[in-house]
Amino acid sequence: MRLPEPMGPLLLSLTAIPVSYVVNSMSTMSDPISIAGIGILVLLGLLVLLVIFMQGDPPSDPLFYVFAIFSFTSVIDLIIWLEEDGYISGFMEFYMKEGEPYLRTSHGILICLWDGTVHYLLYLIMLAAIAQGKNYKAVGQFWLGSLIMSMLVFLPGNVVGKYGTEIRPAFFLNAPYLMLPFWAGMRIFREKHSLAKTPAEKVEMAHREGILQRPLDIALILFLLAAIVFTVFRGMLALDCPSDSCFTYIYQYEPYLRDPVAYPKVQMLVSMFYLLPFQCLAIYGLLTPGCSWMLDWTLIYAGAIAQAQFAHIGSSLYHRTPYTYRVPHDSWWVFMISNVLYALGPQLLAYRCLRNPKYFLQRTSQSAEDGKKQD
Repeated sequence: MRLPEPMGPLLLSLTAIPVSYVVNSMSTMSDPISIAGIGILVLLGLLVLLVIFMQGDPPSDPLFYVFAIFSFTSVIDLIIWLEEDGYISGFMEFYMKEGEPYLRTSHGILICLWDGTVHYLLYLIMLAAIAQGKNYKAVGQFWLGSLIMSMLVFLPGNVVGKYGTEIRPAFFLNAPYLMLPFWAGMRIFREKHSLAKTPAEKVEMAHREGILQRPLDIALILFLLAAIVFTVFRGMLALDCPSDSCFTYIYQYEPYLRDPVAYPKVQMLVSMFYLLPFQCLAIYGLLTPGCSWMLDWTLIYAGAIAQAQFAHIGSSLYHRTPYTYRVPHDSWWVFMISNVLYALGPQLLAYRCLRNPKYFLQRTSQSAEDGKKQD
């Protein structure tokens, strides 16, 4: 018996709705250890069902099982957001009380919303691509950046923030989100981008273009320079910079950085130590022809920034954030414009690299032969 493609994984992920309702109705779901145990059993049961359904015609890509299970947990996260914001009730109350109470913070709710919408859509796209034998490398790399960024902030933030004393066994259910993306990333990186073959002559012409002949790249370099300054500045804020400019900014524009939940500080430090080096390398890639790694890493960068800025902007405005840590009304526009531009720039950079990749391609003997055939 085989699940119909691509509707099978979609229908399987929606079983999260009755499963969460039934589990929530069980009176035994008040012990933290029981909650962690039932979570493991549900995920293992889902994996067994997938293997049984796919036994007759297993997928060619083992990541099918990863994305199918993660799509199930994405629906769980969407249920958490709907319940915590009062749209539904009776589904995940047990888990929020004794499983992962830090998910009730603004940051926790918003990463659930992101996972239940954006990640869920990406999983369905990748599952459909696997079922149809299509390339999904670009989507996979965007997802990879987004998920890794989410985990790099969420897990340390839980431990070092004010909820560090409320870590329960269910915390370790996040382990697959930390380990599986690295395995998935290695498989995704081995795939080739679905780019049309470019004749060597066009690659050479693109390589001969100076930066003054590429106004879009000039604009992207200026953005990256501004992003570097902004990243370093907010990293210094997270490290409690004592200067007057830091004091003024953190109180008048981004008071959320002072929130004791620690997620915003961890976010700024992760950005400074991991994203800042790439921002510098990206400028080099825009100035130096043949940097083919730009096609991969700009997508990961775009996914990471998109997730990070969604959580940061949202948490800075969300009603669950204490009023004193929300963006002041007088500085709302300055905050929004600077942070939205910081999020949109990487998306434009990734789009530029994939839309017109000639400048980043390396000339090989194969590309030269392709060019001769087309003459």
